[in-house]
Amino acid sequence: MTEYGRGPGSEPWHPEDPLYGDGGWGGQQAQTGEQSPYGGQPQQYPEQQAQQNYGDWSNGGQSSYGGGQPQYDAYGRQHPEPQYDQYGQQQYDQHSYGGQQQYDQQYAPQAQPQQGYDNGGWGSGAQPQAHYPADPSDPYGQQAGGYGAEQPDFYGTPEAYPPPEPPTRRRAEPEPQRTDWDPGPDEGEHAFFAGGDADEDDDAPGDGRGGREDRRTRGGGKPKKRRSGCACLVVCLVLGGGVAGVGYFGYQFYQDRFGAAPDYAGDGNGEQVTVTIPKGAGGSTIGQELKRQGVVKSVDAFIAAQQSNPRGKSIQDGVYTLQKEMSADSAIELLLSPKSRSNLIIAEGRRNADVYKLIDKRLEVKDGTTAKVAKSEYKSLGLPEWALNHKGVKDPLEGFLYPSSYSAAKGQKPEDVLKQMVARANEQYEKIGLEQKAEGLGLEGPWELLTAASLVQAEGKTHDDFRKMAEVIYNRLKIDNTETNQKLQFDSTFNYLMGQSKIHISESEINTNPDPYNTYYHRGLPPGPISNPGEEALQAALNPTEDGWIYFVATDGVKKTEFAKTHDEFLKLKDKFDASSGN
Repeated sequence: MTEYGRGPGSEPWHPEDPLYGDGGWGGQQAQTGEQSPYGGQPQQYPEQQAQQNYGDWSNGGQSSYGGGQPQYDAYGRQHPEPQYDQYGQQQYDQHSYGGQQQYDQQYAPQAQPQQGYDNGGWGSGAQPQAHYPADPSDPYGQQAGGYGAEQPDFYGTPEAYPPPEPPTRRRAEPEPQRTDWDPGPDEGEHAFFAGGDADEDDDAPGDGRGGREDRRTRGGGKPKKRRSGCACLVVCLVLGGGVAGVGYFGYQFYQDRFGAAPDYAGDGNGEQVTVTIPKGAGGSTIGQELKRQGVVKSVDAFIAAQQSNPRGKSIQDGVYTLQKEMSADSAIELLLSPKSRSNLIIAEGRRNADVYKLIDKRLEVKDGTTAKVAKSEYKSLGLPEWALNHKGVKDPLEGFLYPSSYSAAKGQKPEDVLKQMVARANEQYEKIGLEQKAEGLGLEGPWELLTAASLVQAEGKTHDDFRKMAEVIYNRLKIDNTETNQKLQFDSTFNYLMGQSKIHISESEINTNPDPYNTYYHRGLPPGPISNPGEEALQAALNPTEDGWIYFVATDGVKKTEFAKTHDEFLKLKDKFDASSGN
């Protein structure tokens, strides 16, 4: 018994029987109805063509009327055909036919191949045609030539496709080998060296040295890559650029470490330029500014010249007038010369009205320009909170244009110069602790302390005078003062409100003017400072003497100030003053 059913004989098929098991696929072609075991065209009875349409599909297309082909064993003996009843059940006959059935060769060419199908499309239950032992020399079953016409062998040549296989034995077809693939740099071959030498094109076909192109392009693949002149040029440019870059940076490194810094020669080209050197600037900062303005050629040259000059580190901040394209040594010499300085210098005790005029002149702007800016924009110039919103103040900036040296030259704006001065004043006032020390002196805040310092600066003549003058102010402001009844009676305050600087002022004039700045008329301090005090006056206001001074008189009217503790002493000093002035 096999997978194809029991054979028609009394014994089961032998394993060596060609039809045993899946016969026809062990090296022979035995597809039912397509290839005759005799070779050539399939063999059929003439009447089979008409009967095959009535076969039962359940048994592979075998006719239920017994029209199927006879079966043969390995020795050429015919097996009796199975019989089927009306229900498709197989019936076995009790005898076999005698002798082999003869076929008429004249019908062979017209015979149609018998089709056998089961549920899988292959004849699992049909009775295949008889097969004869295969010829060992035939690799595909050695199909003999058919009757009537010789069929070509489609599987016997080297170029042929492999013979068909049943579905259960079919394997997935291998993917066709790529002929257009070219290994890149990651596959072991650099793209630049992918092609062969030019002389490979001249190799003879029969010299046994088939080039890589023959191997690659066989089957329609891409031709081999070649070196191109552009690629070589690119490589040369890259290498050349690398060498040039290394040489350039090497030269720069040598110049930075061992070479002389670039520098101009001479005292300049005659074109003047204004350079501002900020406060606390070092050699590198000054050199960068000079290079930016075109004065020196390199920062290193300027630093070297500054270090070689004994006075090189004594350059002051401020505004300087220099020339372009100067040697570093010439620039250093000019920076150390007072002739080159374009700074605006504010002296101690200057009133703001005088400072405004100096700024206008330095900036070469119309007279009164800076005063208008100060009046309209004083709140945006950097004043501290404690310096704002005081009643009766004539100029809120008074006392904040700190005496110092400032950069001021043509082209600058007045507000920029004023901001410099206010910033310098804030710096100094914070440094000395003006805001913290006011209360310890019996004052109501830093604004009154600054006002007192401005009075010290205006009335004092020397440093010793400043401290005594501060004590006079504080003693007169005391509530128990019976000598002046808390009136300061300073000529400087009356001169400030009048915008003048007189020594001889009549009593009728000063006693009748009700202006808040008239300390002959009003008790206490004026509404605000009357000048810009310097550092000495500020320090004196913070550290007054404690000797009991309450009166003072400029006995020579100019430089000499003498002090008294009582009214009688004051009268004597007054007579001395009158004598010196011719009154």
